[in-house]
Amino acid sequence: MSSTQGQKDGRDKYSLRGRVFQSIREDILSGRYEQNTELKEAAIGAELGVSRTPVREALRQLELEGLVTIIPNRGAYVNMITAKDVQDIYVIRSMLEGLCARWATQSITAEQLDSMEETLCLSEYHTSKKNYEKLYELDSLFHEQLYEAGGSRILNHILSDFHDYVKMVRKATISTSSRSVTSTEEHRAIFEAIKEKDPDKAEALAKEHVKHTIESIQAYGLEKIL
Repeated sequence: MSSTQGQKDGRDKYSLRGRVFQSIREDILSGRYEQNTELKEAAIGAELGVSRTPVREALRQLELEGLVTIIPNRGAYVNMITAKDVQDIYVIRSMLEGLCARWATQSITAEQLDSMEETLCLSEYHTSKKNYEKLYELDSLFHEQLYEAGGSRILNHILSDFHDYVKMVRKATISTSSRSVTSTEEHRAIFEAIKEKDPDKAEALAKEHVKHTIESIQAYGLEKIL
């Protein structure tokens, strides 16, 4: 559901087209729009304070990602992430995050270690307080830091996209007390393995973490989320 061109334009968040792209993308992935909702250029342009042109360009890029279907002479329609997509994403993420953790043991900097440590300390604090909204933000931040520490721009882009695609699912599962505790503990274990420069352990723990998330999603029930 991703493309090099789509990533290139979508990542250019400082351009007008990039900002419009990110705004519509966020609305789709956060569940603001339901499946097959028509995305009207004029209405979106008015809401964002832009002309129809950047909206039209953004919709074309979102079509390349698979999040929008454009039907000639009819319009653009939301193409939501499906249960099958979610399952596929997590299986692929399990392998790629393992690779990312392995590479992070080789390329992580002292500054990146400090940033991840700070995120973990905050996560542990908010886990104890059951501040799930803040914990969701910190969960996302930890993974962003892990992807950056992996040292691969390509792998970072791929994993970041996958992470965004399952935004609603992640938010639902992290809001349960049992998963929030184990997830934070798993993050700590991954971090310690990276800090110890143990690539085999870091890779195994990262894969296990994603697999546990899949199990949590299955227990929660995808039908409650999507």
